[in-house]
Amino acid sequence: MEKIIREEPPPPIQVKASGSITKQYFGQTPDGEFIYLYTLTNKNGMQSSIMTYGGIMMTLKVPDRNGVVEDVLLGYPTLEEYLRTGNKPYFGAIIGRYANRIANGRFTLDGVTYQLSVNEGPNTLHGGKRGFNKRVWEGEEVYTEDGVGLVLSYLSKDGEEGFPGNLAVKVVYSLTDNNELRIDYMATTDTKTVLNLSQHNYYNLAGAGSGDILGHIVTIHSDWFTPVKPDLIPTGEVQSVANTPLDFLKPMTIGSRIQSDYQQMRFAGGYDFNYVLPQKGSAIRFAASVYEPESGRLMEVYTTQPAIQFYTGNNLDGSIIGKEGKVYRQYGGLSLETQHYPDSPNHPHFPSTELLPGQTYRHTAIFKFSAV
Repeated sequence: MEKIIREEPPPPIQVKASGSITKQYFGQTPDGEFIYLYTLTNKNGMQSSIMTYGGIMMTLKVPDRNGVVEDVLLGYPTLEEYLRTGNKPYFGAIIGRYANRIANGRFTLDGVTYQLSVNEGPNTLHGGKRGFNKRVWEGEEVYTEDGVGLVLSYLSKDGEEGFPGNLAVKVVYSLTDNNELRIDYMATTDTKTVLNLSQHNYYNLAGAGSGDILGHIVTIHSDWFTPVKPDLIPTGEVQSVANTPLDFLKPMTIGSRIQSDYQQMRFAGGYDFNYVLPQKGSAIRFAASVYEPESGRLMEVYTTQPAIQFYTGNNLDGSIIGKEGKVYRQYGGLSLETQHYPDSPNHPHFPSTELLPGQTYRHTAIFKFSAV
């Protein structure tokens, strides 16, 4: 398709309150769609930049115990690099329609089988070949009593990547004055469908590109996980983490057991597992924490979802040159994706991911930062 060149839009808009939001033109897609970059800053100076392509969070700047602020997210520095590479690691992106994997890219609803686009062997990963991570979202600044935020909106049309229903989605990124990154997800559909939204930040609390995350100390408030086959599709079982290297009920460094000969670890090449969280209805609850001893940065994760995927950047291989020219090697960052179980549409005993007309999908995740 011939590239469309349009006149560059007006200069950046800046509004200030207890925190601030700036908006700037950031480039165009090959189809000529304008992309904007929003920068949110709370009253404490914690800052995040988010672009409307893929809803990608490009930076998250957080102070350490000495007040030194560093960007803790892996990613690329420009829109052009996200477009050129296809952002295969999903750095910082909104994930949908279905986070994680669906076996054979296929599921059945009310007797109708839907075939999705497949992008990981025979399976569908994170929404297919052109999931929400490669769509252009509409942005709108919001101010609240305790911080600043950005509402991102997108209409996913019936049949997109094979999924049924016209799906109206809103994702709200907020930086609160308590140094929380809050993500609120909402969606409605006009046809019965399945939905599992998440977000794919890669964190290194010592600073992005500063080395690996093997010394980070992790706690995951879960007794159970969903084991996988060699292709990382769930077997359908739910197993105890007891007496396995997946047990993070007590704080443990990532590197202490990542080279374990445990079969599940061999399948994943590290940690890439769905942890089942204690059920408390739709209430938000503690799911996990990550502590980096050198900087003193602590990240606590809370969610309303029934599970969280813990991933340790196993597929980073040193071929990616990220922000500030830094090389991202294996285990260079970790993700904690609040979610439903992988492949739930094909396992009726898993918590349902079905969304019906008249219902509203809601999901909240909070990543709270401090330094000790």
